[in-house]
Amino acid sequence: MPPAISRLPQICCVVLLLLLASARATSQEITPLDVVRDTSSRMLLALQSERPRIAQDPGRLDELVAEIVLPYFDFRRMSQWVLGRNWRTATALQRERFVEQFRLLLVRTYGRALSEYAEEKVIYLPFDAGNAGDRVTVRTEIEQPGGTPIPISYSMYQSGNGWKVYDVAVSGVSLVTNYRSSFGSIIRKDGMDSLIEQLGNRNRG
Repeated sequence: MPPAISRLPQICCVVLLLLLASARATSQEITPLDVVRDTSSRMLLALQSERPRIAQDPGRLDELVAEIVLPYFDFRRMSQWVLGRNWRTATALQRERFVEQFRLLLVRTYGRALSEYAEEKVIYLPFDAGNAGDRVTVRTEIEQPGGTPIPISYSMYQSGNGWKVYDVAVSGVSLVTNYRSSFGSIIRKDGMDSLIEQLGNRNRG
């Protein structure tokens, strides 16, 4: 057997290790700003190209957000923060049901916020990746012709699967904390199951 062929398994192992090392290095080099820039650009391009279809089928907007944006959001952590101590007292089933309904609510809210500015230019403000800890805020602005730029900031943390968004603030209004007080009031008055039911009705509307 020729030497090159006899060493084929070892060569394959070396190549595989090199590929894994390269993929790991590439993954580590992806900054929070890279995630936001790539995701926002893809989403805005999709909104522009599919505007006629969205006009006929508004549900397509939710599909695009779920397809492009959802993988980079940690809805479970968002849910924990918005519920606060009510998360600790909720049952496992209540938690799962709430995460799903809250996810749908945020997907629609974020999608509609972006769709308003689909034709405008996004400015990514300076970000020092070298000083990024495990929690960062990536700030962007959306230009408005003749008007004040609309600030959109993304609060992110380093997870085991890369950088994840746990909150978005549009014009200084957090999509997560915006609901915290109202959700707490509903839970105190009617209970967790009632809140989940109300969110479900709202999402179906």
